[in-house]
Amino acid sequence: MIEITEVRISLRDDDKLKAFVSITLNDAFVISGLKVIKGNTGVFVAMPSRKRPDGQHQDLAHPINDVT
Repeated sequence: MIEITEVRISLRDDDKLKAFVSITLNDAFVISGLKVIKGNTGVFVAMPSRKRPDGQHQDLAHPINDVT
């Protein structure tokens, strides 16, 4: 079972970007660079991403199905 064992939040004073977040899983694996964003339809968490050569953003970590 995967357990979130630590959450670090760095609040931002911005209209859309509300916070950067890092989470630790099972005291062994860290996912950094999550963003809490206020969008047009509500607040959501964006996964860490990188910009590809074509200008598109690609998630670095993501669920593999709707259940996860």
